[in-house]
Amino acid sequence: MPSSHFDYIVIGAGSMGVSACFHLAVRGCQVLGIEQFAIPHELGSHTGWTRIIRKAYFEHPDYVPLLQRAYHNIRLMEAEYGQPLYLQTGLLYAGPPGCHVLGGVRQSAALHSIPLETLSVEETRARFPQFCLPAHYEVLFEPEAGLLLAEQVICAYAQKARHAGAVLHEHEHVQFWSLHKDMVRVQTSRAEYTCHKLVISAGAWSGRLIPGIDNKLNVTRQVLAWFRPTKACSFAVGQMPCWLIAIEGVAGSYYGFPLLPASMQAGPEGIKVAHHHPGQLCQLDAVERRISEADVAHLQAFANQYLGGVHGAPVEAKTCLYSNSPDDHFVVGTLPHTEGRVCAAWGFSGHGFKFVPVMGEILADLAMQGHTLLPVGFLEAKRLGIA
Repeated sequence: MPSSHFDYIVIGAGSMGVSACFHLAVRGCQVLGIEQFAIPHELGSHTGWTRIIRKAYFEHPDYVPLLQRAYHNIRLMEAEYGQPLYLQTGLLYAGPPGCHVLGGVRQSAALHSIPLETLSVEETRARFPQFCLPAHYEVLFEPEAGLLLAEQVICAYAQKARHAGAVLHEHEHVQFWSLHKDMVRVQTSRAEYTCHKLVISAGAWSGRLIPGIDNKLNVTRQVLAWFRPTKACSFAVGQMPCWLIAIEGVAGSYYGFPLLPASMQAGPEGIKVAHHHPGQLCQLDAVERRISEADVAHLQAFANQYLGGVHGAPVEAKTCLYSNSPDDHFVVGTLPHTEGRVCAAWGFSGHGFKFVPVMGEILADLAMQGHTLLPVGFLEAKRLGIA
């Protein structure tokens, strides 16, 4: 009979969770990862095939050491997996003078010696004619930034976790977990399991599994759209970078990706465009997956105005979910009142995927040792009054 007891159980084998399964398994632990959907899937936060990875982090410079570790880890995984996971495309940032995005990029780059170029709009037009920027905008370029193939990254970590001995269960719903004298009990739709330590990485579903965070986590519905340019070759990887552009009078920023090579094009064909800002609040059991014209109108307006040679409506659109913490920063650590036996990571607020390669390592450290040498103190839950 299959064992029902493990050293560690990871609830949520999506992005962060499957990375945690890998990092625990390669250290020789008996690991069970439980995922309520498929691995990967399109119902959570990693939908859409691509995610930007960057070091000059405008959200906060304290993220940069974690990103440097993420770059290191993804290169190791890429070599082991034998297929591309990261493409260095560079990243163009643009916005009006005084834009907080550009200010944050400059601050992180200066503090951590990250290569960063300053371009005029004229220089940008000559180098990257795909962009149509207002004459007064400021432009920065981060050459070491690029994109991650999101679903491929998850598949890589899942495959290597299994090879290292991890057990991954798909389409299995966790009903509850509870602490007992010398173990943690996990009840699912299929069976009961026990473990010494528990890791929770349930993304948008974290509020159902982590006590006391219901009013600390908002889940929002986000829309991603793909547009087909008139001259595809001009928008291909190698010709066009990823981008992040702030618009005057509009909260958040728009971002997107060049066309992928045909050999990597497992997702929709076209230039992906999205808006990095919390969308509509939604209920997890009633997320509207249908796309309306109103959903994509602002993405279409952006693409038609700021991307030369992109006209008309998107060729495809999808939804994903943001799980937003009150301050939009991650929450990582051991849960209070669990005697150090349960750790969790939640509230990735739409900018977390690039941390998958390092967050799994952090969670493995916390589960096994109760602490990590990686600098995550600024992400502890106590800043939100959770103790």
